[in-house]
Amino acid sequence: MSLFHYKATGVEGEPLEGDMEATDKFDLSHKLKKDNISIISASEKKVGGFSFASGDLPFLGSVKPHDKIIFARNLSSMIEAGLPMIRALSIIERQSKGELKKIMVVIGEEVSRGKTLSDAMMLYPKVFSHLFVSMTKAGEESGNLVLALKNVSMQLEKSYILNKKIKGALMYPAVIFCLMLVIGTLLLIYVVPTLSSTFASFGTQLPLSTRIIIAVSNGLKDHIVIILCVLFVIIGLCIWFFGTSRGKRIIDWTTLHLPVVGDITREVNSARTARTLSSLISSGVDIVVALSVTEDVLQNSYYKAVLRQTQEVIQKGDPISKIFSDNPHLYPIFVGEMVAVGEETGKIGDMLMGVAEFYEEDVDQKTKDMSSIIEPVLMIVIGTAVGIFALSMITPIYSLSSAIS
Repeated sequence: MSLFHYKATGVEGEPLEGDMEATDKFDLSHKLKKDNISIISASEKKVGGFSFASGDLPFLGSVKPHDKIIFARNLSSMIEAGLPMIRALSIIERQSKGELKKIMVVIGEEVSRGKTLSDAMMLYPKVFSHLFVSMTKAGEESGNLVLALKNVSMQLEKSYILNKKIKGALMYPAVIFCLMLVIGTLLLIYVVPTLSSTFASFGTQLPLSTRIIIAVSNGLKDHIVIILCVLFVIIGLCIWFFGTSRGKRIIDWTTLHLPVVGDITREVNSARTARTLSSLISSGVDIVVALSVTEDVLQNSYYKAVLRQTQEVIQKGDPISKIFSDNPHLYPIFVGEMVAVGEETGKIGDMLMGVAEFYEEDVDQKTKDMSSIIEPVLMIVIGTAVGIFALSMITPIYSLSSAIS
């Protein structure tokens, strides 16, 4: 159980605020609905300490995304084929390996004791996200668990593929940059000192670029321990600062305003918002809870704030499309227009899915284009760095040869 602080409206529309224990936001909404209370927003109150049962320990969250996708897909197929839940879980447990196998044993035992699948999943919040649990619970309550699990697997798969494409596009430049840094450091520590001692023995005036490279080399060679300590302190401070809410907000703002990266960031978050909302609404999840779960799925603080506002806006009777249309710097105009059409036709789930597919395809193409552009840019950067280093080291050698001759 977790403790949540909620804001809501009562039967006559009066504002209410309080704290309540619940397994997740979906469960909180369900409990309040029994008392005819409409939830506006809810936030979990963090309590210190670890819990073995709740999966707070790191090793309980080591299930790969691909394994979760296979689990949801296989379970929906077996239930659709007519297999009882306990038998289906037993088959998946025998097929699974590692941490997932241990988790399946516990979930199977909990279900056999009378718990629902979603309640059993709540024991492992590090493995089964709010999205996963909420969609499963909605499927159980609506009597359409098969569709809910299919939606979960599709949602997880699309998110996994999207993340993989973005990481793949960034992996190549990251590897090249690291190699350049390592090779450059080795040259400065082992090669440059040999050449600088030769230049010093002749006592000639060296070019500015050569003097700078030699100064950097001497600094690395003579103060390597101090430099490493300072570097580790700076890295540690950066990790700490960017782990704070202010630091994360700076990173979020930067990614939204960088050339090329900003457009991809907006489209990725738009696709993720649309697909998550579509999957939840199609599974029968209440719209306020769906927005709350989608807020948890998104990482960018600016998008989280917009979805938090949306939960309050719809309680006042305004359409969902309004909040998207009012934030064109985050959500392209196309998103607001499509959501508005969906509200007018009563097919908001289908419209949101169309938005998600449109932006996922666009992001896919842009990441391919970015990979194609990065390669020649990297070649130019590497060529420039090598050229400057070579000229800085070779020019004095030619000068010395001319002076001797």
